[in-house]
Amino acid sequence: MAREPEAIGDGNFVHAVIAAVRDLRSPAVSDISPVPDSVRIDGKTCLVTGANSGLGKAAAIALARRGGNVILACRPGHADTLREIRRLSGSEAVELVEVDLADLRSVHRFCDELQQRGTRIDIALLNAGLMSRRARKTPQGYELMFAVHFLAGRVMIDRWLQDGVIRPASRAGETPRIVFVSSESHRSARGIDFDHFGAFTEYGMNEGMRRYGLSKLVQCTFATELSRRLNPGDGVEMAVHAMCPGGVATNIARDAPALLRPVVNAVLGWFFQSPEEAIEPIMYLCCEEEAGSSTGMYLHLMQRKQVSPAAADAGNGAKLWEASEALVAQSREYR
Repeated sequence: MAREPEAIGDGNFVHAVIAAVRDLRSPAVSDISPVPDSVRIDGKTCLVTGANSGLGKAAAIALARRGGNVILACRPGHADTLREIRRLSGSEAVELVEVDLADLRSVHRFCDELQQRGTRIDIALLNAGLMSRRARKTPQGYELMFAVHFLAGRVMIDRWLQDGVIRPASRAGETPRIVFVSSESHRSARGIDFDHFGAFTEYGMNEGMRRYGLSKLVQCTFATELSRRLNPGDGVEMAVHAMCPGGVATNIARDAPALLRPVVNAVLGWFFQSPEEAIEPIMYLCCEEEAGSSTGMYLHLMQRKQVSPAAADAGNGAKLWEASEALVAQSREYR
C-alpha cells in the first residue's frame, strides 16, 4: 500500500520532531475557530483517559471549567491529580476512577464499575497514549502501544454500548460523543497486517516511531469504522471524531533512555505547544454544537482533514472490525 511521504511516523524520533515543528511553525490556514468560553456543557458526564498529565489533564480541567462532570480514568497512583484538577478547574464535579489500559482485566473491572454505578457518558475523550522505544508485552501478551492506543478503547466501547453506559440520544442536542486523540503519524504506516493482527512482535529502538504510527493507523481506522457502524442512516446517533493536536510538550516520551530524557524534554518544551495551547481542537470536538450534529470529523491542529486513504478505506475498516472482534471476545475471559 502506498505511503504518504514525509509524515511524522517516517524514520525516527528526530524526523518526527522536525515534522511536528514544521507543522507548528508553518501551519495550514485554520478553518475552525476556538470554542468561546461562553459555550457550556453543564451537567454532561465527560470521561477522559490518561487525565493524570499532559493533554488529558489540560482537557479535563477545561471540560470541568465548562461545567462538565468529569471522570478521570487514570492508572493507579494518581490521587493527587484529582485534588489538583479540582483546584485548577474550580469544580468539585471531578472524580477519579483507576484503570490500567494495558491490562484488560483492569479495563473490564473499570467497565464493571461504570455499569454498577449507572454511569451514562456524554463525552468520551480517549486520550491516553505513550511511545515505547522497545517492544513491551502487556499482561495478556499484546504489544503495549497496540493495547493502549487501540485494544483497550475497542473493548471499553464494546462494553459501554452493551451496558448502556453510552446510548444514542433521545432528543436533539444530546448526541453522545467519542473523541480519539490520534496522530498524523498514522499516514506513514505501511498498512495493517490482518494475517497476524494482535500478535506480539519484538522490535528495538529504531522501530519505535514506526510502531507508534502503525498503532495510530489502527486507531484511526477504528474511529472511522466505528463512526460508520454507529450511524448507519442519515442522522447522527453517536458522534465519533478523531484529531491530532500537533507537537505537544507532554511526557509521551517518558520511555526514552534516561540519558536522553533531559534532552528530549528540553526539545519538546522549547519547540512544541503546551498542553493548554494544544487542547483547542479537543474542545471543538467535545463542546462545539457542530461536532455533536455530525460524525467522522478529523482535525489536525485547527484544520479539517481527511484521514489517510488506508484509514478511510471501508474494506480495511470491515477487516479491522472482524479481526478485533475476536480479540474483544477473548478479552471477556478476563472479566
